[in-house]
Amino acid sequence: MGTLFYGSDRTAVDIDDRTLAHLQLAVVAKLRRHESFSLTWRDTDGSGQGRHVLWVHESIPLRFVYAGSRMAAINRAWVDAMLATATTTTGMRVVPEPPLGSAAVTAGDAASALG
Repeated sequence: MGTLFYGSDRTAVDIDDRTLAHLQLAVVAKLRRHESFSLTWRDTDGSGQGRHVLWVHESIPLRFVYAGSRMAAINRAWVDAMLATATTTTGMRVVPEPPLGSAAVTAGDAASALG
């Protein structure tokens, strides 16, 4: 289980490593273009907290921490699906992973392709 740390208040969001890797690529792609956006997710831990929304901007500290040392194989379609949600009124969302339509690439290859 990885963690997304956001802002100076040290907001921490637990996300499994594979999902976090895909979310990182989508978030970084938007921030490289100097595009701010909202990031929305629902609690899945049964805490009853419902839904959370963060405003993501390049001036706000953001850190991705992974529990595992291995990089996940990247499903480009999943990154693209998250990027597509970022242009909606509800903002970027973590969506279910689509089936692999093509060979997986390394995180470095996907980051270069999204640049």
